[in-house]
Amino acid sequence: MGRMNPIDLNEVLASFDAAWSPRIVTRVNDYDIRLARFDGEHVWHVHENTDEFFMVLDGEIEIGLRDPDERVVTLGRGQVFVVPKGTFHKPSSKAGASVLLVEPAGTLTVGDVHDEVPEYVDVTTGHLV
Repeated sequence: MGRMNPIDLNEVLASFDAAWSPRIVTRVNDYDIRLARFDGEHVWHVHENTDEFFMVLDGEIEIGLRDPDERVVTLGRGQVFVVPKGTFHKPSSKAGASVLLVEPAGTLTVGDVHDEVPEYVDVTTGHLV
């Protein structure tokens, strides 16, 4: 994983079309830097032991939060948000988006506890590019 050359995020994004199937572009210490396409709705889930960083590269996303009341945070291109550990959340995108995620290596896309996972959501710790 120790790459010594620049990584072109646009090239990585061009290499896959699948939504909710993040690609690991590099690692910083024990954290994966992931790229994902968001399209439609993910599932309500929680990461008990880690925060999750979202940065929208293109498009717009919504993150439903239960903290403790249910609310929605909307992020556009160039905006970031951190979902605190232990907070149930549900990412979605009505028109599709490209998102950079930062979370500890080995973190499952559906967290530690989650609703039933539809077939279109890839249950993974990320795919190396």
